[in-house]
Amino acid sequence: MIPKLQFQAPKLALFASLSTLICCALPALLITLGADAVMAGLAANVPGLIWLTAHKGFLFGGAGVLLAIAAAAKWFTRNASRPIDPAQAKACMRMRRSGTHILGAAVIAYVSSRLFAFFAADFLL
Repeated sequence: MIPKLQFQAPKLALFASLSTLICCALPALLITLGADAVMAGLAANVPGLIWLTAHKGFLFGGAGVLLAIAAAAKWFTRNASRPIDPAQAKACMRMRRSGTHILGAAVIAYVSSRLFAFFAADFLL
């Protein structure tokens, strides 16, 4: 169970972090840049965008929980044994490194979207 969680949790965390970017950071960026018509077209064509923006606290909370689960899974399995076969051990280490990179990208996306959603609007508008 844990090795599967180690490989799947960073992907789920990245998905949740990217959803926070789409719901909250992208509209704030578009409005800040003066692309109000683009934002209006986006809001008209993406049905759940307004609902996600209205409930951004739950979205950020869920994304934060997924990030915490992914980080905990990476931390607790950091010293897990590797396969004996050299080819499988190399593939295992490659998967561990890619999971770390994915988790890092998810954290960057989460932090940047959180800054846009909660703080940048006060300073830029």
